[in-house]
Amino acid sequence: MKAWLDPLPLVAILRGLTPGESADIGRVLAEAGFRMLEVPLNSPQPFDSIRCMVDTLGDDYLIGAGTVLDPSQVKQVADAGGRLIVMPHADVTVIRAAKQAGLICVPGVATPTEAFAALAAGADALKLFPAEQSSPAVLKAWRAVLPKDLAVLPVGGIAPDTMGPWLAAGANGFGIGSALYAPGRAAGDVAARARAFADAWRGHHVSQGTPA
Repeated sequence: MKAWLDPLPLVAILRGLTPGESADIGRVLAEAGFRMLEVPLNSPQPFDSIRCMVDTLGDDYLIGAGTVLDPSQVKQVADAGGRLIVMPHADVTVIRAAKQAGLICVPGVATPTEAFAALAAGADALKLFPAEQSSPAVLKAWRAVLPKDLAVLPVGGIAPDTMGPWLAAGANGFGIGSALYAPGRAAGDVAARARAFADAWRGHHVSQGTPA
């Protein structure tokens, strides 16, 4: 997971993406520096969109599905060329199915109990979800007990100007949804939003004296 997070640890959550726009949206996100893209499975024809982005962007990008709720969906993602499984919850049967298929799995957790159960099942990183229900203070407390090298990515309500407190508390990156992409939003608008998020991330690292 570290190899995917190091360049730019922001996951594009493309809920509502259609196959017809997936190539263009994938390209503008790639140009802004995004390396990880997920199409939630409650989007129109999500497996077609995943396949299109994989064919367009290639193996240098970690592309897959979000809102994966059932182990049977893992195979469908893999068959579409996806390599990433993101979940809103921490169902260990889905996590184990993803790992058995050789995919990277990032389940959603809201409590330490869920976090440790997900790790025991093989999770590669954790999605703190919904971030609006939590706070940087909560993440800081988690950090005292979670493995030091574990990536935790808050998701929900993240904006370029709200990253700082989360990063100070120990966040390793973020999942970005409707603030980045929404159904019907033009590729140019998505590109501008993607650049703003990427610039905000790099700005925080420069201000902290660490490499972007």
